[in-house]
Amino acid sequence: MNPVAGAIATGRHRSPVSLAQPSPRGPGLSHAVVAHLKELIYAGEFQPGERLNEAALALRMGTSRGPIREAIKVLAGLGLVTSVPNRGVFVRQLSLREMIEVYELRAILFAYAAERACEHFSEEHRPRFEQLLGAMDEASEANDGTRYYELNLEFHALVLEIADNQRARQAYDDYVKELHLFRRKYFNVRGNMRRSNQEHRAIFEAIAASNPSRARSAAERHVLAGRTRLLSAFQEPLATGPRSTALTRGDRERRSAGRGRVRGDRRAAVIVGPR
Repeated sequence: MNPVAGAIATGRHRSPVSLAQPSPRGPGLSHAVVAHLKELIYAGEFQPGERLNEAALALRMGTSRGPIREAIKVLAGLGLVTSVPNRGVFVRQLSLREMIEVYELRAILFAYAAERACEHFSEEHRPRFEQLLGAMDEASEANDGTRYYELNLEFHALVLEIADNQRARQAYDDYVKELHLFRRKYFNVRGNMRRSNQEHRAIFEAIAASNPSRARSAAERHVLAGRTRLLSAFQEPLATGPRSTALTRGDRERRSAGRGRVRGDRRAAVIVGPR
């Protein structure tokens, strides 16, 4: 095996994630590269705050730098990476405080969307909801966290679509992009996927029953439950790294209280998280 195949984004060597190499030709190349890079980031091969090296990635994937560059643009649009002028492209990184604040705003918007969706739901929407719920059950039983996460995004997007408020939809999408890295790994645990989909069913049933108060409450609880699980994930010191530090006593008290105000601007160097 070419030793470059194990290179990480900065050029250092690390055990490669077992992923098939993208086809060197064809119109699907860029999509294949995007999919592979997403998997590498989701798997923790590239940590938050880590710089992506186009040349190393091109060699690793057996392609030129052009498709890598295009794929990075797509990842930036998804909120997985950020570009820093004169420095390069880095895996997205958020402070614990920022993550909590985004969760709180997501809860407000998703609750609003679920309530509003009750006004616009029709029986034409039912098959799509049932298809997504069934597919998420299957992904959960197969312990396929990646598949479940993508379906979970589709479920939330469908609720926002039916709510029919473009400004709310765009704002919610922006918040979702900020949290991709920290939510994805949560779905590697089968029990978490099952709980998540049970909550999805409660939201769907409330919307289908045209019960706005129940839909709003179920949607808000769904997102805030994710915030609570995120805070519990920080019981231990953050992962090793130059920017990693343990939570202070005050942080732990705020976490235990389920509050969204955490002192300091600690940067999360782990890929963890709930919904």
